[in-house]
Amino acid sequence: MSVKVLLVDDEYLALNLMEEYIKQLEDFIIVDKVKQPLKAIEILQNQEIDILFLDIQMPLLSGTNLLKVIKNPPLTIFTTAYTEFAVEAFELNAVDYLVKPFSFERFLQSIQKAKKLLETSKKEIILPETEKKDYISVKVDGKIRKIYFDDILFVEGLKEYVKIICSSGVYVTLERMKNMEETLPQSEFVRVHKSYIVSKKSALVLNGNMLEFEKYQIPISRERREEIIKGLFD
Repeated sequence: MSVKVLLVDDEYLALNLMEEYIKQLEDFIIVDKVKQPLKAIEILQNQEIDILFLDIQMPLLSGTNLLKVIKNPPLTIFTTAYTEFAVEAFELNAVDYLVKPFSFERFLQSIQKAKKLLETSKKEIILPETEKKDYISVKVDGKIRKIYFDDILFVEGLKEYVKIICSSGVYVTLERMKNMEETLPQSEFVRVHKSYIVSKKSALVLNGNMLEFEKYQIPISRERREEIIKGLFD
């Protein structure tokens, strides 16, 4: 499960330190890091954020007031040089309250606490075989879109994003290939290259080391060529 993080602080030093801390962790994606509270509100209204790291003393709008104006805020960890706002922060259901300067170990404690809460809230109910979903839901341009497995031709990895190429169109969402590979059913999809996952039923033509999908051509891994061919065409 990818954890999407937003960093909000009016000091670049604090933003850069938290960014370096998060880079040490697997499955955490920094959606953005911003100095302006109003920019943070815009992001929170248009993108899915799992954990918000939020400074308190900022120009125009304090972190606590920012949290009050956001509908359904994400899990929030306050980061501040001041201890006197702790009571108000926890009244706003903050996950934790980090007082600057904080160590990586203290930061990690907050992250682990938030991730545990996140995993509990997002735990999926295992459906009976007859009720298994035949689609994925992804966020595209600020909207949640349902994409049926039968519509997918292949998925292309673009660093922290993936491009889902379908018969009905092309959709880009913030996600990692590893998580897409785990989400898509192995009975219907296979990873043929570090950058590509393909639909088995849509992979009809192999030309050398290139799979052909309608107007698209994508490479397969040379090292796994025999395995891939067996899985797709045998």
